Amino acid sequence: MPASPPSAAAAPAAPPRSVPAPPAPASALAGNETKPRSAVVFGVIALVLIGLNLRAGITGASALLHDLQSVLGYGAFVAAVIPSIPTLCFALAGAGTSWLTGRLGVEKAIVVALAMLAGGLLLRGIPATGMLVAGSVLGMSGLAVCNVAMPSFIREHFAHRTSLMTAVYTVTMATGATVTAAAVVPLAQALGSPSAAVGAIGITAVAALLGFLPVALHAHRNTPQRSGARISPWPLLRARKGLLLTAIFALQALLAYALLSWFPYMLTTMGLSASDSGLMFGLMQLVSVPAGMVLIAIGSRPRMLRPAFYLVSVTMVAGLVSLLLLPVGLAAVSATLLGFGLGIFPLVMVMISRSGASTTETTALSTLAQSTGYLLATAGPFGMGLLHSATGGWTLPLLLLLALALAQIVVAHLITGKAMTKAVGRK
Repeated sequence: MPASPPSAAAAPAAPPRSVPAPPAPASALAGNETKPRSAVVFGVIALVLIGLNLRAGITGASALLHDLQSVLGYGAFVAAVIPSIPTLCFALAGAGTSWLTGRLGVEKAIVVALAMLAGGLLLRGIPATGMLVAGSVLGMSGLAVCNVAMPSFIREHFAHRTSLMTAVYTVTMATGATVTAAAVVPLAQALGSPSAAVGAIGITAVAALLGFLPVALHAHRNTPQRSGARISPWPLLRARKGLLLTAIFALQALLAYALLSWFPYMLTTMGLSASDSGLMFGLMQLVSVPAGMVLIAIGSRPRMLRPAFYLVSVTMVAGLVSLLLLPVGLAAVSATLLGFGLGIFPLVMVMISRSGASTTETTALSTLAQSTGYLLATAGPFGMGLLHSATGGWTLPLLLLLALALAQIVVAHLITGKAMTKAVGRK
C-alpha cells in the first residue's frame, strides 16, 4: 500500500498538464509536422478513395434508372422519387452531422458514414424495388455525412494545404462520377442485371471504408479526448459568414443538380440524338474536372479569389445564354461553358474548409451550408421538370436558371469581400 500515495499525489499534477492539451489539435491544425509520415500518406489515400465514392453512387444509378424501372416494374411515382433521394438525404441526414461529429469526432463519424454508404450501395444490388429505395436512402445518408464532414477532416489533417487537398478531393469526386457513369451500363450488360451493376458500385465504397480505418485508428490513439462540446449550426445563419456560405452553396448546388438531372433529356427534346446528348453530358462533366483545378489554382493566389469566383459564375451565365440562343448543333459550346461553370464546387469547398475559428465551427458551418443548400437544391430538378411539363418547352426553366446564375455573381462578390476573406483565412 505504500505505492498508492505517490499515484494519488500524481493525480493532481495531471490537470495542469491537461489544461494546455486543447491547443494540441490546434497545433495539429497548424501543420502536419507532428504527424508520422505514414499517417499523412494514409490520410491522402483515404481522401482519394472517399472522393471517388462521393458521386459514383448517384451517377451510376442515374445511368440505369430506365433499365431498373423496366426490370423491377415500379411505377411513375417511385421513378420520380428515386432521383430526388440524394439531395433530400444530403439535406436531412447532413443536418445531423454536426451532432454526430460532436459525439464521435470527425474521423469516427466518417467511419460510420462510409459503413452506411457501402451497406446501402450493396443493398441496392438486391433486385427488388424496396431494396433499391431502402439502399438508396441508407447509402445517400452516409454520403451526406461524408459531404459535411470532409471539409473539417481536411482542415484538421491538411491545414497548410487546404486548397491542394480540396482540389484532390473534388477532382477525384468528379472523376469517380464520370468513370462510373461511363462504365456502369456496359457492366450491367456484362452482368445481365442493372441491379447487380448498381450493387457492384458498393465494392469501391467498401474499399474506401477499409482505406480510412487506419486514419481513424491513428486519430483514436493520438487525439486527446474531447469534451464532446459542439456548436449548433443554425444560429450561424444569422451571421454574415453563415448566411453567405449557405447562399453560395445553395445557388451552385441548385444550378448543378438542375443541369445534371435534365441536360441530356433537354438536348434530346431539342433535336439531338440520344447518343449525342449522352456525349454532351459526358463532355460537361469532363470539363468540370480540370476547371475545378484551374479555379483553385487561381483562387489560392493573393487577391485572386474574387476573380476566380467572377470567372466561374460569368461562365455559367454564358453557358445558360448559349443553351437558350444557340442551335442545338452547337451544344458542345454550351456543354463546355456549363462544365466550366460547375467547377465552382471546389472553390466553395475551400471556403468552407477554411471557415470557422476551430474544427468544431467549421463542421457547424459545413452542416449549415450543405444541409440547407441541398434542401433548396432539391427544387432544381423538381422545378425544371414541373415547368417543362407546364410550358412544353425549356425557355422558362432556363430563364429562371439564368436569374439564379446572375444572383450567384452577386453572392460571389459579397463572399469574397475583405471581411469574409479575413473571416475564413488565407491558408
